[in-house]
Amino acid sequence: MSGLIGKKIGMTSIFDENGKNVPCTVLEAGPCVVTQVRTEEVDGYRALQLGFDDKAEKRANKAETGHYKKAGTSPKKKVVEFQGFEGEYKLGDTVGVDLFVEGEFVDVVGTSKGKGFQGVVKRHGFGGVGQATHGQHNRLRAPGSIGAASYPSKVVKGMRMAGRMGGDRVTVQNLKVLKVVPEKNLLVVKGCVPGHKNAYVTIQRWK
Repeated sequence: MSGLIGKKIGMTSIFDENGKNVPCTVLEAGPCVVTQVRTEEVDGYRALQLGFDDKAEKRANKAETGHYKKAGTSPKKKVVEFQGFEGEYKLGDTVGVDLFVEGEFVDVVGTSKGKGFQGVVKRHGFGGVGQATHGQHNRLRAPGSIGAASYPSKVVKGMRMAGRMGGDRVTVQNLKVLKVVPEKNLLVVKGCVPGHKNAYVTIQRWK
């Protein structure tokens, strides 16, 4: 699938043709530079490696500097490979937000907000130990029993317990493209997108 690297700007809402208020997310999509072209002869598959968001040259090591110099561009903060691009692209070409058209559906991949160490009620939706029954006067948000009897006499792997919440790779599918603003490299999609403001996202189209 083809696509672009972008950045989450934030959420807003717009009115559709029926006067309904639609929540949407504004994304800065590209422009992305082709930093490597994968071919079947050399790599065994066809793909484009795209780079987004300039990085200071002093932040790049020698291998990165040489890689981007070959493409005739500055070092990039985010690099992603995409398959399924139509047409021929070469090193240094720019792919912009005009890749998308209004009305089509895209998938957006991002990293969800980190929420820190959380208990089972917030992390897994547990209901506590049943209010104040059986003497549980101060343990309303406790997980309850987590183990078995003498067999297997251990906590089963995968048991839902307290722990770090968020910070996961999340894909939201079938978000409708409501508006494309090429002059500002903006893409407005219906609904919400994972991640905090200014977080990097990958926008994928199934064509």
